[in-house]
Amino acid sequence: MKDKFTLGLELPTDPRWVNIAEKNIEDILVDHAYCEQKAASACISLIVLYPEKEKLVEMLTPVVAEEWGHFERVIVELKKRGYKLGRQRKDEYVEALNKVLKSGGSREQQLVEKLLMNALIEARSAERFKMLWKNIADPELSKFYYELMVSEAGHYKNFLQLAKEYMPADDVALRWRELLEAEAGIMANLKVRGDRMH
Repeated sequence: MKDKFTLGLELPTDPRWVNIAEKNIEDILVDHAYCEQKAASACISLIVLYPEKEKLVEMLTPVVAEEWGHFERVIVELKKRGYKLGRQRKDEYVEALNKVLKSGGSREQQLVEKLLMNALIEARSAERFKMLWKNIADPELSKFYYELMVSEAGHYKNFLQLAKEYMPADDVALRWRELLEAEAGIMANLKVRGDRMH
């Protein structure tokens, strides 16, 4: 069966990550909860910054609700296992991605940079959810991560589609390729940690 969740990432996650993550599932769930909260906040921020972009508002409004729903579901999974939502940790992956975004340019160029960054984060999240779905022994969490993988892969496509609404498709494809290469470099240099989702 052909894998329909091919996300076009240049560098796959180190396979050691999922084994370490399974041994640190409390830390992974806490970090995951904050990732969902930040994803909802990022969509709200885009809507607030670009309210005149009707397609963006229309497409991202349901994503806000979906990401917040994921946050709530992660909290449920934490409680089931007797864990609490701990403190938010530094996200070295997102910090590194922020450094490769272009500053300046037109309002549309800035929007496209933000959309492509969100697409990258969603693609990497979906890839990691896929690893958890396929490899962890906990059947409930495996099913949970399958469902979230499908959802995040859809969001990744939404962000790419939106980028093409506000910049010619060829320009978006070129910038996307540049960002994929930069993201691969970031992944290659980040320490393999099992207490972070990224």
